[in-house]
Amino acid sequence: MQDRAAPTVHNPIEKSIVSGILSGRIKPGTRLSENQLAALFGVSRTRVREAMMRLETRCIVHVSPRRGWFVAQPSAEEAMMVYDARRVIEAGLLRSMRPLTQSGRDRLHAHLAEEKAAIEAGDRQRLTCLMGDFHIRVAELADNAVLIEILRDLTARTILISMLYQSDFHALQSHLGHCRIVEAMEQGDFSKAAALSVEHLDEVETGLDLTKHPDPLADLRRSLSLPPPTVTSPSKTSRSETPQTQEGE
Repeated sequence: MQDRAAPTVHNPIEKSIVSGILSGRIKPGTRLSENQLAALFGVSRTRVREAMMRLETRCIVHVSPRRGWFVAQPSAEEAMMVYDARRVIEAGLLRSMRPLTQSGRDRLHAHLAEEKAAIEAGDRQRLTCLMGDFHIRVAELADNAVLIEILRDLTARTILISMLYQSDFHALQSHLGHCRIVEAMEQGDFSKAAALSVEHLDEVETGLDLTKHPDPLADLRRSLSLPPPTVTSPSKTSRSETPQTQEGE
């Protein structure tokens, strides 16, 4: 039967939605129509719903009664938990890694070269994708499919967080952070690479303004050329009182 659901990792609907988030093409709060997805992928609405339910368990989408499926809009509290999870997982991954092969070195350097080229070209959408992909590429070198999938989901959630809470875009700092991590990996100092990874994620999280609240009317407001809503600034909930904006990844 052609309408059979593929395993979660290879399901084209789930893969396409997560990839769209990782590349910055799909925004937080985007409505995902079952009918439209069914038509696009040539499957039944039941298969679409099954894919959406799996994405919901991965905290990528949520369902709203009588309204349908929407891309997640992480809260400030969830944002901090996601970064905590990434620190634990990525530092542990780096500490457990074996020395890089020449192939591994080449793959990391090729990725860093792509980041640099995208920065020079000012290609923000490409940068969004590359900055998140760096951490997934590191996991791929460990050849652990479970860790790759976990980091892919966490990275997607981090990009949604950056879209909601990041007011500026400073990709160069993130690129330099990646370069330092790779340098430590090449030296075989994976404890240092792990520490640099934690430092890097700390800097990125510090750049978030977790006092911001998602505007559910943002798209319509832009369409009508209306100014953003005026809000009073509540007490700071992020980990630092002086944010340093970074590229969300």
